[in-house]
Order: sequence, then structure tokens, then C-alpha cells
Amino acid sequence: MKISVVIPTLNAASTLTATLVALGPVDEVVIADGGSADATVMLAQNAGARVVIAPKGRGQQLATGIEAATESWLLLLHADTRLTPDWQAKAAAHMRDNPAKAAYFRFVLDSADPRARRLEAVVAWRCRFLALPYGDQGLLIHRDTLRGAGGMRPLPLMEDVDLIRRLGRRNVVGLVAGAVTSAAKWERDGWYRRSGRNLLCLSLWFLGVPARHIAGIYG
Repeated sequence: MKISVVIPTLNAASTLTATLVALGPVDEVVIADGGSADATVMLAQNAGARVVIAPKGRGQQLATGIEAATESWLLLLHADTRLTPDWQAKAAAHMRDNPAKAAYFRFVLDSADPRARRLEAVVAWRCRFLALPYGDQGLLIHRDTLRGAGGMRPLPLMEDVDLIRRLGRRNVVGLVAGAVTSAAKWERDGWYRRSGRNLLCLSLWFLGVPARHIAGIYG
């Protein structure tokens, strides 16, 4: 079963190569670039990925990349997220056994800081009890399932939460393979400050605040 990997990018040159290498051999990689001013596009093309240009904003970029992708199964992935080597075996088993359900990977931060382990535990709890993974955990989904949920909405932010809520908790499952995400935002902004800001953004979304306003808070 073939997969198209769709990655939205914006000035992602520092992390994109490692993300692509970690994928290993895949059928198709589509980079939906939102106007990078660094070497992102060149690195993507050199790695054999197909680059499409999209309006800036993760939801719009993902929607553009999904439209350009050719395979029935889609893996939506952030440019700073590296999947662990067992991801293909776990994905293949999911695609065979649960073709109507979407799947996400286990959240891991690339930091030795003990606060990273505590945050990983919080995310694992959120996924288990609230069925609410974020986009930095990747999302493996069949095109028909995505279409049945209304597709990817062109939101500047919160596109991951929006889609997961429309899919419903019974249609989303976790995989044991890891999604190793850059801890740069937490190290730059402060572990508690960044986590608090993320929680604030999520709360505002559920209160009905438009994503374009939340984007200014997220930073």
C-alpha cells in the first residue's frame, strides 16, 4: 500500500533534511512551501521531493499538498518531526487492519531535559483520555477518510485539532512508533511558558476564537 507524505514548510532548512532522511524509502514526498526565504526548496528538490507553492498557513499548505499528492494514503508530517525507523512497519499494519481510521505517532522530544519527559507524559495522557493528538505527531489517513470528514480546512493554525475533532475519537488510533519533534520552541520560549501558550491557544479555539487571531498568540 503506497503513501504520499505531505509536509508543509516555511524556512525549514535546518530540520527538513533530517526529517526526509528519517522517512526512508517512500513512494512520494510532497513539500507544500509557504514562501521560504532560505534553502528549504532547494534541499527538498535535491532529496527528490516534489515542491508545490501554497499560500502561507499550515492548513492551506496541507490542503494544497494533499491535492497535489497522488497516492490514496496520506502521511501529514511537520518539517521538524523525524519518525523512528519502525514507522513503516507500524503504518503498514495499521493500513491493513484499520483502513477506515486515521493514526498518529507517539510524541517524543529531541531533548535530554527532564521537562521533556514530563511533557511527553502529558501528551500521552491527552491522547489517551482526550483523543487529541497534535500535528507534530503526524497523521496517517486514507484520502477517503479525510474526504468523509470534510477535508483539510485552510486554517492558518489549529488545522490539526480541527481535523481530529471532525474525525471523532473512535476514528483515530495511536501507533507505538515515535515522532521525534524538535524541542527548539520549548528551549527558546521556556518549557512552561511554551506549554502554557499552547494550552491557551487550544482553549481559545474551543471557545470559538478564529484561528487567524490565535495565530498571533501562538508565535
